[in-house]
Amino acid sequence: MGIVAGLDSSSTFTRIVVCDTDTGAVLRQGYAPHPQPAGETVPHETDPQAWLLSLGEAAGGGLLEGVQAIGVSAQQHGVLPLDAQGALVRPALVGNDKRGQVAAADLVEALGGRQAWVAAVGSVPHSAQPVTKLAWLARTEPEAARRVAVVMSPHDWLVWQLLGRPARRTTDRAGASGTGYWSAATGSYRPDLVELALGHQALLPEVLGPADAAGTTPEGLLISAGTGETTAAVLGLGLGPGDAVVSLGASGSVMAVHHEALMEPGGLITSLADAGGMHLPVVNTSNAVRALRGTAELLGTDLEGLSALALKSTPGAHGLVLLPYLEGERTPNLPHTAGTLSGLRRDSMKPEHLARAAFEGMLCGLVDALDVLRHRGVPIRRVFLLGAAAELPAVQAAAPGLFGTQVVVPAPADYAALGAARQAAWALGVRQGTLAPHTPPVWPAAAAQVFEPGEELPAWQAVRQQYVTTREQLHPGAFQG
Repeated sequence: MGIVAGLDSSSTFTRIVVCDTDTGAVLRQGYAPHPQPAGETVPHETDPQAWLLSLGEAAGGGLLEGVQAIGVSAQQHGVLPLDAQGALVRPALVGNDKRGQVAAADLVEALGGRQAWVAAVGSVPHSAQPVTKLAWLARTEPEAARRVAVVMSPHDWLVWQLLGRPARRTTDRAGASGTGYWSAATGSYRPDLVELALGHQALLPEVLGPADAAGTTPEGLLISAGTGETTAAVLGLGLGPGDAVVSLGASGSVMAVHHEALMEPGGLITSLADAGGMHLPVVNTSNAVRALRGTAELLGTDLEGLSALALKSTPGAHGLVLLPYLEGERTPNLPHTAGTLSGLRRDSMKPEHLARAAFEGMLCGLVDALDVLRHRGVPIRRVFLLGAAAELPAVQAAAPGLFGTQVVVPAPADYAALGAARQAAWALGVRQGTLAPHTPPVWPAAAAQVFEPGEELPAWQAVRQQYVTTREQLHPGAFQG
């Protein structure tokens, strides 16, 4: 039996799970919040030393005793701009920084449009991406930008710190594919895009394979490649081809494990690599749970109350259709539109019907995203539904019929940390000769609730058609142009 640890450094805390390499059983765990700096702070920036302090606290009390390998997952889309000596030129820019919207638009135009970016790296710049953060830095802090010699992501930086800041800097395929200057299709960087954004070249980490080790500490502890939180969670859930993940946050995302990199001319698909050696095409929506919260506030209730109200209505909400484009929309690409409530009649003007329309509208918007993947040849046999809203009865009642497939709601667990631990077990197994580089360790599937479409599938297909008809009337050809 071997022992490995998975470390997840999120935006606010560090969580560590210590697992048995053979069974994946969690033997012990640690947790610590990131220390909050005193005084005024910029919400989209942070001192990454806080991550190390949190890590040290979470690992206290001998938590890592007997551990042979560590995997690291961390918040995604962050940028640590370093000088030639490895010191930060400014605080780290974290993933939820949206100040680069103008810079993203400028990058798109500078390369010749959305299709040019899709062809180059399989994605179109958006405000959160590292390539956009570099462009924002060059625009707003040119002196700091000129000092940038090395660019790293949060998980890259943590791995580098654990290894004692060696000359070799590494990342993984999944992390690299989210930067906006590495292509999952070609497996190579586009340094010219870094120069386009930053104004000059910078050193980029070496991209490791999913079972590769980043190095070994002086104490002999193996450190695996690391990855971002989302791809770590996919690995922790044990997903494979045919599995899709629908993540319900304020905005939404739909991704599926696939055997090849996908590109969509309009840029609706972000072509990512996963942490298991395959690919993870992602389609994002701007609106998911924010549509539920807005409707709940309008009706003077909370999400649980909204769910209870919705279940008093029937599929189709008496003809009410909510297009939930409250923050514009990315899928379809309608950045300047607004949400629409249609089908109002006297008998449909009741709280329960509006509540039902909110749930159906949110889910139908996510079906639009799923269909983008399906239309590119991605088979989807089951959907894993993640996020707190996945526990709402109204979501669980409607999702299988609208998605047209089995829906799995995993039990709450630290899937990013578990995925990091599984990656560590994989790298350790390859090092010991017990696992192949293309075969991750087989750990038991996560505990979950499973929901089937059932006999009411035709009724839900009618609900879906009602939504599509309304969308096409208001935004004809939205998915064609």
